[in-house]
Amino acid sequence: MNYKRTKLSCYYSYLGMASIFSLPPLLFNTFHEMYGVSYTLLGTLVAVNFCTQLTIDLIFTFFTKYFNIKKTVTIMPVITSVGMLIYALVPWFFPQYAYLGLVIGTFIFSISAGLSEVLLSPVVAAIPSENPDRDMSLLHSLYAYGVVSVVVISTLFLRIFGTENWMYLTLFWAIVPLGAFIMFSTSPMPDVNMGGEENGKKAGKKTLIMTLCVLCIFFGSAAENSMTNWISSYIESALHLPKLVGDILGMAMFGIALGLTRTWYGKRGKNIWKVLFFGMTGAAVCYIAAGISPVPVLSLIACILTGVCTAMLWPGSLILMEEKLPHVGVAAYALMAAGGDFGASIAPQLLGIVMDKVAVSEFAVNLGTSLSLSPEQIGMKAAMLVAALFPVVGIAILLVIKKKLNIKNKA
Repeated sequence: MNYKRTKLSCYYSYLGMASIFSLPPLLFNTFHEMYGVSYTLLGTLVAVNFCTQLTIDLIFTFFTKYFNIKKTVTIMPVITSVGMLIYALVPWFFPQYAYLGLVIGTFIFSISAGLSEVLLSPVVAAIPSENPDRDMSLLHSLYAYGVVSVVVISTLFLRIFGTENWMYLTLFWAIVPLGAFIMFSTSPMPDVNMGGEENGKKAGKKTLIMTLCVLCIFFGSAAENSMTNWISSYIESALHLPKLVGDILGMAMFGIALGLTRTWYGKRGKNIWKVLFFGMTGAAVCYIAAGISPVPVLSLIACILTGVCTAMLWPGSLILMEEKLPHVGVAAYALMAAGGDFGASIAPQLLGIVMDKVAVSEFAVNLGTSLSLSPEQIGMKAAMLVAALFPVVGIAILLVIKKKLNIKNKA
């Protein structure tokens, strides 16, 4: 059976999913100014997003056999659109209930985001292919290109038409996923392994491999999302650039670096363990350089290069799992997604705490005075140094994986 249309449907769906993660942060200041939503409540929206995704991941980990993959994947884009519609329409028509609409909309489209992480990768992996690594890498690279598209289009729209018209922008992004619904409805679905049960020594080895891969994706996701969430703020603080330039130069350039690296691996990449090892090492170096460099331009370059280094840490962990656990089931992908989402939620929050704590400390005031930096800048630099710990621990996990799974060095 020809699954080309199915594969394209997965690619388009992953591309459109970028709006769920990229659009809300661009609108946070607008919500604060138009509806008086506090920064604490805006931060809660991020928590609602990731907690919902984690819940979906865990449900599929333990109850995979109760779901019809074809129907679930097909309805997934509709859930995205419904969530985005509520996100836009409730604050528009009922501004007194603006925050409630934002919470409900976030909850609904986060369900779709969780489903996409759990199901799209195993569907693509189940499609017969001469180069499955390339297909998986391309799937995740399209998300990065989607982030770039959402940031650029949304930033220009808000600049030209004004932030007060943000709801029209959201309605546009609500329509985009419906194309995936039409494509999935008319596409065949491959036989996706739902996950079997094994006993004895084989089950024990499988558990060990899964545990190591989950740890790898946790620290890889933490390394990637630490920069994703803070790069614009860091660039604005370090270079004193306006938000427009910070978003375009920060988030967009990071996304481009992410996408190009994943595309490169899809075309020429091999030996995923080595790619993961050098990615973790490079990410640690970039975070340290961004944190200690006295030259703002060098910090900027380090931030953008972090996109290159962290690009394969999430999809590469999936590829490593597929190599060591052939024909793995949906439950394993759900568990990996849970590990990645947990890292994505823990790391940015931790860095925010570090920034706040360091910025109000006497140490930051004294050091900032000697370096001609504000306490806030010292707090941000300290957070970058803390973020370097995630890939450093990731390196240790990869060395354990190499030893336990007897991975040989090869070109």
